[in-house]
Amino acid sequence: MEPGTIAAVPANFRAEIEALRPYLLRYASLELRSREAAEDAVQETLLAALAAEASFAGRSNLRTWLTGILKHKIVDSIRRSSRERAFESADEEASVEDLEARFDESGHWREPPQAWPERTLEDKQFLQALERCLAMLPARTGQVFLMREHLGFETADICKEVGITPTHCWVLLYRARMALRECLEKGGFGR
Repeated sequence: MEPGTIAAVPANFRAEIEALRPYLLRYASLELRSREAAEDAVQETLLAALAAEASFAGRSNLRTWLTGILKHKIVDSIRRSSRERAFESADEEASVEDLEARFDESGHWREPPQAWPERTLEDKQFLQALERCLAMLPARTGQVFLMREHLGFETADICKEVGITPTHCWVLLYRARMALRECLEKGGFGR
């Protein structure tokens, strides 16, 4: 599409958004890690899209527009679940010695992990393996990791939404990264 041009609202708006339902459900499932919560978020997204059909001016791709709505619904779902859920057990708490060994006083890596080659991040097999590894993380750990790395939340925002301290957040992120690294290396995506 040329800059400055506006695409028309799709002729069969309802059918087109319903066709995007499987994509939206997969996206929400990865973020929320609960099929029921994902279905609720997608349903809320589709209802919001239908209610706002007139405001869709076609300045963006329909899938992009729906994904933007879905991201807000996912955040709402995370907020609801964090208010409803009791805190995780004490065995999820950080080991201070483990943190001190890996991070300096400012929270930066003492020895950063090796970066994944760029081509690996585009590899379909790698992405499937990553999805499987994400599914094996504990619920809270996976939630915090996805909020940080996929949705781009800042630590303070994660802590506020999930109800944890910054130290606990860093521990969960560390554990997620280490577990994902180990899982991916076992799956053949090692150094």
